[in-house]
Amino acid sequence: MISPVVLGMILSGLIGLSLGLIGGGGSIITVPVLVYVLGVGVHEAVGMSLAVVGSTSFIGSVLHYQRGTVKLKTGLIFGVAGMIGALIGAPLTVLLSPSALMVTFALLMLLISLLMLYRKPNPSVATDEEKEIAPQKINPWKAFLAGFGVGILTGFLGVGGGFLIVPALVMFGGLGMKEAIGTSLFVIFLNCIAGLLGHASYGEFAWGLTILVTLSAVIGTIFGTLLSHRIAANKLQKGFAIFVLGVGIFILLKNYEVFFGK
Repeated sequence: MISPVVLGMILSGLIGLSLGLIGGGGSIITVPVLVYVLGVGVHEAVGMSLAVVGSTSFIGSVLHYQRGTVKLKTGLIFGVAGMIGALIGAPLTVLLSPSALMVTFALLMLLISLLMLYRKPNPSVATDEEKEIAPQKINPWKAFLAGFGVGILTGFLGVGGGFLIVPALVMFGGLGMKEAIGTSLFVIFLNCIAGLLGHASYGEFAWGLTILVTLSAVIGTIFGTLLSHRIAANKLQKGFAIFVLGVGIFILLKNYEVFFGK
């Protein structure tokens, strides 16, 4: 039988693969992997998730920047707003019990999985047949507010929010889809820094395990970034959405007492 550590590393690699390939999605399972596979406490896992996702997103954003798909100016508008939001969201984590926090997380997973399943096909692939979504004109105020909202989510639950950031960058940031994917990783990195600073004052992390999970996720991100310009991400996105949906349902069942009592 596969050991929890090995399984955790495999899943961490998939987290990174998703971040590199489609600009988000993977971070939503980081906390469940830490809690249910690697045995980390819920509140500690949120902070550790920020370290893992932040480091992984940084590597991915550097690789995308080298390919010209990171727009720093737009990323900074979202990122600064997100950092403010993350600093506000981080202290809110301790207001919920571990079970209530995981239920909140599960509900977010269900929402994101459904958005992933029913969103229009992702045109972020390097094939001639696929068309680029026409970016909208940048709206600085809407961009700032969108970044702020995602930042609160990042600080509160330890998620990158890529699947919220990518469409927001297209709608409010004036970016095409490929640029939005690369820029989202830069924004996630900034948000995670602020969120991690907010969580650092609430206790110590298992840094050895954090580094191990991060390394696995970084390897996945490198492969995902290299593949992002060569293959379609639509099938991966739908398959991953089904997986996220299943994990969300599993978490709800594990924490049913939040709804029905013990």
